[in-house]
Amino acid sequence: MSAFDLVVQGKRIAATDLAAVRGLVRGAAAERLAGEAFRVRHADTAARDAVAEHCAAASLDWGYVAAERRLADFGLLALDMDSTLITIECIDEVADFAGRRDEVSAITAAAMRGDIDWPQSLHRRVAALAGLDESVLDRVYRERLRLTPGAEALLGAARRCGLRTLLVSGGFSCFAERLRDRLGFDEAHANHLVIENGHLAGRVSGPLVDAAGKARHVARMRDALALARERVLVIGDGANDVEMMGESGTSIAFHAKPIVRDSATYALSHVGLEGVLNLFPA
Repeated sequence: MSAFDLVVQGKRIAATDLAAVRGLVRGAAAERLAGEAFRVRHADTAARDAVAEHCAAASLDWGYVAAERRLADFGLLALDMDSTLITIECIDEVADFAGRRDEVSAITAAAMRGDIDWPQSLHRRVAALAGLDESVLDRVYRERLRLTPGAEALLGAARRCGLRTLLVSGGFSCFAERLRDRLGFDEAHANHLVIENGHLAGRVSGPLVDAAGKARHVARMRDALALARERVLVIGDGANDVEMMGESGTSIAFHAKPIVRDSATYALSHVGLEGVLNLFPA
């Protein structure tokens, strides 16, 4: 039977909380990983519910991991883009230049929660961008797009460990492709905004990268690499990421909506993407 460790991490871990969690899992001494992250060796998995309750009250992320599991055990890492790899929702920022940010943001939030049909929501939001000068896209990339803390560390570790990397987004290719080149993703797939006479036409072209499209890209790349499902790691935050999580052996809900947290293997709600490396050391 595999031994399991408990990884606990957060913005700040009080000594009393760490001691309480160690007591719940009857684990060995806690080993500091990096910053505010600890691994409790040989943790009792029967205490899962109690650990979840305590960590929720203390604003801590937690996860039971097989003691021997490492990042190099995976062969494919797939990430969502907006609010996962980067800190913004690009479509909301573009809509700001059209004076329709609040309207578009409300639709985005409802779609990410799974409250409304995602493809319909995309078409409604893209229509709100019609007429904008295409230079707005470059301004959003240069002035507003920021990488999520830990993103570069995670991708660098993935490359060193030999993983292939996939960026798959319900957002736009004009951002995903620049991030692919900047960060060294093996592939990036997203929706293509139609540009006419230097202005956004208010529609997208080509196959829609919706929930099913994301899942197809993950499955296609996994199968092309002849990987078992257990060697696929998927990270996302919205309802349209749940289906691609189903194509993986391990999934992480990153600062995610409840529907995603309920579907994922792990949830990281308080730390950055460096938290993945605390779960699975490089």
